[in-house]
Amino acid sequence: MSDQQNASQPASHLTDAEIDQAAALLDAGELVAFPTETVYGLGGDAASPDAVARIYAAKGRPANHPVIVHLPPGGDPTYWAAEWPEAAQKLVDAFWPGPLTLIVKRHARIDAAVSGGQDSVGLRCPSHPVAQRLLAAFSQRRGGHGGVAAPSANRFGHVSPTTAQHVRDEFGAQVHVLDGGACDVGIESTILDLSRGFPALLRPGHVSPQDIARVLGEAPRLPDGSDATAPRASGTLKAHYAPRTPLALLPFDALEPMLTAARDAGETVALVARVSRAQAWASAPNVHFVAAPEEPQIYARELYSLLRALDRANVSRILIEKLPETIEWIAVNDRLGRAAAAFEQQQD
Repeated sequence: MSDQQNASQPASHLTDAEIDQAAALLDAGELVAFPTETVYGLGGDAASPDAVARIYAAKGRPANHPVIVHLPPGGDPTYWAAEWPEAAQKLVDAFWPGPLTLIVKRHARIDAAVSGGQDSVGLRCPSHPVAQRLLAAFSQRRGGHGGVAAPSANRFGHVSPTTAQHVRDEFGAQVHVLDGGACDVGIESTILDLSRGFPALLRPGHVSPQDIARVLGEAPRLPDGSDATAPRASGTLKAHYAPRTPLALLPFDALEPMLTAARDAGETVALVARVSRAQAWASAPNVHFVAAPEEPQIYARELYSLLRALDRANVSRILIEKLPETIEWIAVNDRLGRAAAAFEQQQD
């Protein structure tokens, strides 16, 4: 399903000099794309409004859509936070370094640019070794308090990158890229809001609601569209993560008539499905069939690479079988639902 394995060089190929060069670029206010365990990030000095503005400009990102501040292992999150709840420390002890972003009240010393003008800030410590080396080198230049603002390294609203080549495909030579191989998790971090006195899941990811509940002793509130007081957070707009090829997400029963119509019209479409009866379409003319993984974590890891490959496959539409509405699939369903919404909005 994926072409990730031979898309990027191993992280060990990066020398200390290459890491130091990237840290120097960040120190000078420039942008650097770097790998995390989730996706590649487009990084800039989180304490510099000018650097953050460059991130927004490069992505075409709305200025009120916050970015996440990435910290090195051993970094001090309380430097960035006006308040540090006990729950935040429990979650840090359990999941950092790792794919969990915590939203807390922002310290007054931190410019509002990273928060889209809000009084909160999103913080995380990635586990990827290249990210850790870069963040540590940059933080050292800032007296131990350096943080890197880094949304995904792609044009706003499009498919996130999970290899260095994906970043180059988006930005060409415009952005300095550290190649750390393919990302292990493959979708963005879980975002948990702790800024209002209770845990609320804003974006599902690899760290599940059950994982959070086991640490805190209470389940986080789940996103259902009714939480009007929730802070804005990265990747939570209705339409996001979209390929350039129109995408539909429907139960397989609803996809079959579309496949039949496309076949009869001589239209070439892609089909991504898990159900066994979808195999009948594998040899059908004008159908580019992909057998989707059965495991949620594997599906998540390969999702963005698949969508990018299908954008190159010369198909007119991407048809994806809707996944089970269970907690195990919440993160993949979230990304696919937002990708499909981009095209639903175009039809409205």
